[in-house]
Amino acid sequence: MILRREEIISRLESELKEWDIVIVGGGATGLGAAVESASRGYKTLLLEQHDFAKGTSSRSTKLVHGGVRYLQQGNVALVVEALRERGLLKQNAPHLVMNRSFVVPNYDWWHGPFYGVGLKVYDILAGKLGLGPSRFISREETVERIPNVEPEGLRGGVIYHDGQFDDSRLAVNLAQTVHEQGGLAINYMGVTALMKSGGMINGVVAVDGESGREYQIRARAVVNATGVFADQIRRLDEPRASRIVAMSQGVHIILGKEFLPGDSAIMVPQTEDGRVLFAVPWHDRVLVGTTDTPMKTSSLEPKPLEEEVEFILRHAAKYMAKDPARADVKSVFAGLRPLARAHGKEKTSDISRDHVLVVSDSGLVTITGGKWTTYRKMGQDTVDQAVLVAGLEERPSVTENLTIHGGIAGAKREDSLYVYGADAADVEKLIVENPYLGERIHPALPYLKGEVVWQVRHEMARSVEDVLARRTRALLLDAKASIEMSPVVAKLVADELGYGKEWENSQVSAYKRLSENYLISG
Repeated sequence: MILRREEIISRLESELKEWDIVIVGGGATGLGAAVESASRGYKTLLLEQHDFAKGTSSRSTKLVHGGVRYLQQGNVALVVEALRERGLLKQNAPHLVMNRSFVVPNYDWWHGPFYGVGLKVYDILAGKLGLGPSRFISREETVERIPNVEPEGLRGGVIYHDGQFDDSRLAVNLAQTVHEQGGLAINYMGVTALMKSGGMINGVVAVDGESGREYQIRARAVVNATGVFADQIRRLDEPRASRIVAMSQGVHIILGKEFLPGDSAIMVPQTEDGRVLFAVPWHDRVLVGTTDTPMKTSSLEPKPLEEEVEFILRHAAKYMAKDPARADVKSVFAGLRPLARAHGKEKTSDISRDHVLVVSDSGLVTITGGKWTTYRKMGQDTVDQAVLVAGLEERPSVTENLTIHGGIAGAKREDSLYVYGADAADVEKLIVENPYLGERIHPALPYLKGEVVWQVRHEMARSVEDVLARRTRALLLDAKASIEMSPVVAKLVADELGYGKEWENSQVSAYKRLSENYLISG
């Protein structure tokens, strides 16, 4: 399926005068709602102001999990729902979701009885969708599974299983799935106003970020799934609407594989801010995070705070025999969580990760909170609400067993093209037809020139950033190497889109400015 943005815009202009459901926001929540809506047969349009998963949804800890911490907090219902959704996502996107073993080291200096009994409860709650039983392991097995674990005071550990995935790759596949189900998903199309008739919302005004053209788009229901920008959209409806989003910043660092050479991840059960901390193998690197810092302003490019980086390095050093230093950090990135505001909760780490639906007097449906793991259920609940608001014919959800685009079992993870799932064979065919496209773009990363061509033709990549930050994960895996890749990527994208040298140069300059936030000073 070729996804060219020009063709999608043409369809927007010619096909429909009124949509059943228009969804604003192309992150996990909006994409989940769009797949849900389109797969039920509703006329569905999704509009994203930048690129799919530009914000929070490309900056997660890359885990599909029930949330051991939520179990400890007593939120059993959320854990049960998330464990079920974890199993469904592994079933529906097996090329991107994998089983990862996690080890909780047990040291003299902390007491962790919960992580024995509690993880057994975790297993039970997962039921037939479980990924494997938890068990206590000896000091020797702990060291074997985590060769770089800090040995001083180590007693043993607990091993359990959870899911791991690639967040922005899943987002791209969900956008493709929307189109396969008959809907439209468009990036770089920002909503600037809400239209009303008789006091009720009946559409949106959107501006094409590339052409500058304005569109008035009628809809029977409008869904606000814009994450940390949800309150801004709500104020297009009600200028004095109260805030319903509390923002929390999570920061991660990327280290070389030598800091966690085994296949198991580390779960640190207790940090100074009350969160757990993960060190997880990911794309031949190690991802360590995350923090929980309350923030007041929303941004598409949040910046890591110096104290957050030091926090992660300090805690990682407690559990790694080889302590990571600033010079070892290949990339650092920040994301903003859109938490549903809770009265009486002083710390964002205490706010529930449940999702919340709010319907305004004029019919705007807003969804906030939640997390990647439960994106499908969030989409289902959102569409159920939108159907009621619009008076649409009720139709059953089919997404529990809907294979996401690219979904194929048995992906060979030693082949870097595995993230394309069922599309990998077509990417390889493209390379066979033009051997130049089989060349690596940079020796430090596995990405091939042919992948860029594929991403522009089939995955709606429109810029160097789209390719290096989200279609590939070069920016997160090695920010410096990604900057060095940018001129080659710019030429490949420009050739596909018909742009000239001036566009290439401006793209490279813009990407270098963006990437500075991902580099860490020594």
